[in-house]
Amino acid sequence: MLTTTTSAYLLVSHGSRDPRPKSAMGELGWQISKKISKPVWNYFPEELGKKSSQVLTMGTNRRDFVGIAYLELVTKPLHQQIINFARLANDNGCDRIQILPLFLLEGVHLKEDIPSEVALAQKLLGKKITLDVRPHLGSHFGLQEMIAKKITNKSSTKIIVSHGSRRRNANVQLEVMAENLGAAIAYTSISPNLESLVLDCVTTGSQAIAIVPYFLFPGNITDTIAQTVEKLTLQFPAVSFQLTEPIGASTELAELIWDLVEK
Repeated sequence: MLTTTTSAYLLVSHGSRDPRPKSAMGELGWQISKKISKPVWNYFPEELGKKSSQVLTMGTNRRDFVGIAYLELVTKPLHQQIINFARLANDNGCDRIQILPLFLLEGVHLKEDIPSEVALAQKLLGKKITLDVRPHLGSHFGLQEMIAKKITNKSSTKIIVSHGSRRRNANVQLEVMAENLGAAIAYTSISPNLESLVLDCVTTGSQAIAIVPYFLFPGNITDTIAQTVEKLTLQFPAVSFQLTEPIGASTELAELIWDLVEK
């Protein structure tokens, strides 16, 4: 006889005022739902345009939930979003919430902000439900393959553009990925930036440069990167530039996220 899981799954991302990441998070929520073999209910907060208490029915089994929460730029702090989701899941038979941080770097948000919000939520929830933070998305080696697939001209000079972190060792996983791919790294918040790195590449003779935004979804920062690449294209007309899309919501990304779940 099949046993019914007591876990619910909460996807946590940074949050954005741009509607595109929110839409992409909704798509990922549905993709993760499909990974659960039994019928599933999905909980999406008001920031997706639905009332926070609304549950989207896909079947009759109320013991599986997939939810979405944000660290910043929403009306409720993360700990309150976790509590609301956990109570709803617990009322329907779940005694464990697997929290999946969709963060690419081990910066302050991942190492300090999320743990403190989860600890506060756990304290207020008590012992009737367990909050379990799973490994962050950036720790999955499969991201390297996803990035590699985006570069169509394999002979190009490769530049990965990331937000970056000033926190010590936060960029190590990205640096390992870049080394494996034979790529350089530019950052939007720390040095080196994209313009200086492209100048170095052109000076040393690069004629084709592939630029890969290391961001989950399109947004204001990726728009700025695209504008920078347009200026660089005009500045260096003899160089062929390829700007890829950010990682994006996809079945492949959902597979990586699902790998981080404790089955």
